[in-house]
Amino acid sequence: MSEKAARPRLEDVAARVGLSTASVSLVLRGVPGPSERTRQRVLKAAAELGYQPDRNASMLARRRSRLLGVMVDIHSPFHAELVEHLHTAAERVGYDLVLSTQTRTRDEATAVETLLAFRSEALILLGPVAPAATLVALHQKAPVVSVGRRIPDAELDVVRTADDDGVGQIVDHLTGLGHRSIAYVDGGKGVIATDRRRGYREAMRRHGLDDHIRVLHGDHTEEAGERATGQLLSGTQRATGQLLSGTQLPTAVVAFNDQCAIGVLTALGRAGVPVPGAVSVAGYDDDALSRLSCFNLTTVSQSAEEQAHHTVTAALERLDEGRTEPREIVLAPRLVLRGTTATVAP
Repeated sequence: MSEKAARPRLEDVAARVGLSTASVSLVLRGVPGPSERTRQRVLKAAAELGYQPDRNASMLARRRSRLLGVMVDIHSPFHAELVEHLHTAAERVGYDLVLSTQTRTRDEATAVETLLAFRSEALILLGPVAPAATLVALHQKAPVVSVGRRIPDAELDVVRTADDDGVGQIVDHLTGLGHRSIAYVDGGKGVIATDRRRGYREAMRRHGLDDHIRVLHGDHTEEAGERATGQLLSGTQRATGQLLSGTQLPTAVVAFNDQCAIGVLTALGRAGVPVPGAVSVAGYDDDALSRLSCFNLTTVSQSAEEQAHHTVTAALERLDEGRTEPREIVLAPRLVLRGTTATVAP
């Protein structure tokens, strides 16, 4: 066997300690992140195997990669649209993207670790849910731009829309159509969900509808919309004679996002409840699915293209212009009226 073939590889070290090559690479390059115990295990395995980093690769690693790392939720149509615009904005200024996916079995920490291993110069995190302190610590390794999520008083950059105002616009629109019984399907935990839920409550109170506030448990998926609508339908079916307060079907449902709203539409359609004849439905995001004629969903646009432009600009100001002070860019959401909302039935 030749000396070249016998030379230990990064993969050999990773196999010895039972870690990913990305994790081993972080340790061997001295990048902060892995625990001290992990670092010692990797260094010991490398020494035992006689692993030596390739000098040419090390020289290459010291050069700029001109890569922007993007963490994306693989299940989000809105994130997919954002990534498309991020590609365009990055290529326009001579950068490229590295994508790392967040899934039901792959968390944010793993996705970010991969982005760092691929030498991303800045990190663009779409809707991160990690604690603010974790994101601030990550910002010390590479500039971080949080897209979509409010992070008060943080050192990193934020690009988002005013989520509370966006949901408020939907409630304003529905009350203008005569609706009073307006339910909200929540988005679960996290800052984005909190802001949208607050926007619903504040708008309902602003219109004097405190007694009609009704928040249903949900999340960002179609399944959550179906489950929440099932609860509404079940309550109506259990009521006998005069419908009881709190169990009757609302005249309008606002969902955390478009995916959840599509679940609401699916459940109502399956039950034979006409939309918008009996119940008006609205979502949030204005993603590609909401525009399909089969849904034609009233929603709120977050202006994916504008968000992408400001996000890439923020990263470049950090990397190429030396900006160090944090910046928050809050874009105005825009109500998009389509066919799922109408005047309340008499």
